Amino acid sequence: MSEVKWGVLGAAKFAREHMAPAIHAARGAQLYALATHSTEKAAPFVEFAPGLKVHDTYDALLADPEVEAVYIPLPNHLHVVWTLKALAAGKHVLTEKPIAMHAREVDQIIHARDAAKKLAAEAYMIVFHPQWQRAKQLVEEGAIGKVTHVDAAFSYDNRSDLTNIRNRADAGGGGIRDIGVYTYGSVRFVTGAEPVELQSRIRRENGVDVWAQVTSVMGGPLGRFTYSAMTSMRLFNRQEVVFQGDRGMIRVANAPFNAGVHDQAQLELHQPGNKVTIERFPGVNQYKLQVEAFSKSVRDGVPYPCPLEFVRGTQAMIDRVFQMEGTVTL
Repeated sequence: MSEVKWGVLGAAKFAREHMAPAIHAARGAQLYALATHSTEKAAPFVEFAPGLKVHDTYDALLADPEVEAVYIPLPNHLHVVWTLKALAAGKHVLTEKPIAMHAREVDQIIHARDAAKKLAAEAYMIVFHPQWQRAKQLVEEGAIGKVTHVDAAFSYDNRSDLTNIRNRADAGGGGIRDIGVYTYGSVRFVTGAEPVELQSRIRRENGVDVWAQVTSVMGGPLGRFTYSAMTSMRLFNRQEVVFQGDRGMIRVANAPFNAGVHDQAQLELHQPGNKVTIERFPGVNQYKLQVEAFSKSVRDGVPYPCPLEFVRGTQAMIDRVFQMEGTVTL
């Protein structure tokens, strides 16, 4: 299989530290081009990918006939427009989450994807990590009995960096769009459930949500269960999802959303008799796995494991969280 030639729109820190190295290391992929007008920002990319072609504009990269797939790590409010431009230019496109600001915009991208006959996807990398695939398998096999409740939490503290795009309303910032995609989407992935009832409480600073709590009744193929999720950009680092069943519990811990970055991925299966089975997943790079799956879909035409139709469901849940917003003062 010939390698898929990738281009990256913009020299974002996340692209430099995670996704561009993953593209460079992935089987079936080649980090071919980067778009940035800054020689200084391009330098670290060229250092680990010698021979990298550097375009000084995004449009120039999209016009490059050698580029087959484009990775877009731009600020949230630019995702839709550049995803649509990439598809119109005949490129496959992988866009950072959230790929859109509203579910109706995901519909627009799906339509453009189908018209262009290209692959378009959100960079929702956790579904490629074996810890989440294992959690899904255990839940579906009934390892914890009937799922009755799920708790999810994701927090970090960036109050000292007010220029960060996550703290900017004009750039589509806020904790829900940045990390709610994980607390909501991971539970949807593992259980196949969607919110039946939902309430939310949100605290804002300068127009962006810095703390949010969502309570819901979820329903799907495994029946109904209660759900509680907390996201915050003003609390100490925490990442955890607990699936509570009537005969056991699964705890996905040790930074399950940034596995291998902050800590080693770990899954705990708690069963009757105080039996605890711990599974660890050392050395797994979920970003690399994501690129390999995307490149394989491009080359072989196999279905992509995380299609936009799944992504739309998470975005619809985010939309609903904002629609049901209640304020809180702490």
